Amino acid sequence: MLTACNFKNEINTNYYCQKLKLNCIEGDKVIQFKTSKGDFEVKLLGKDNPVTVSNFLENINNNIYVNQKFYKIINYPQVRFIHGGVNPENKFYIERHQTLNKRNPSIPLEMKFKKEINPRYNYQILNPYKIEDLINTFEKGSIAMVKIGENNSSSTEFFFVTNKIPELDGRYSIFGKIISGLDVLEKIDKEDYIKGVLISN
Repeated sequence: MLTACNFKNEINTNYYCQKLKLNCIEGDKVIQFKTSKGDFEVKLLGKDNPVTVSNFLENINNNIYVNQKFYKIINYPQVRFIHGGVNPENKFYIERHQTLNKRNPSIPLEMKFKKEINPRYNYQILNPYKIEDLINTFEKGSIAMVKIGENNSSSTEFFFVTNKIPELDGRYSIFGKIISGLDVLEKIDKEDYIKGVLISN
């Protein structure tokens, strides 16, 4: 169940929730990706990334990921990037955009630091010493939103990584990680697609 943001404690988060017309969550959620290769579960880190996760849940509720292909796979020796979601260059996006509850193609870049109560918004972390203080960094099975410009994330596109990639830490909103079925993700290729995404709790 989605609940309204706590205005007193989450003033920055509340601002973006109101601006983007989101019902912001206050805790973590588990979702299930059903794909042509099998199923896997993802824990969404709503406590650390309430705006990003709430936007993602809205996308799920609007069924925008149903029957969508993993439109880009990037293979490196140590890590794979598996892109999914609705690519704004896709004709489908242009047609659907007007019917979705989307008023903006982007959301703010959102990151949470270990000793801070609220997430930080709209800038990436370039200082390697500050990256050490981030709560969430890229590890095996992490999911993040694709970037739009320097300080914003796409409101619909996301990607998974199959291994640690510290070079990207502090530059993307990492908002979840796979908790079961990582082997399914590792088998996905460009011909595969998302059958649907279910919210488990």
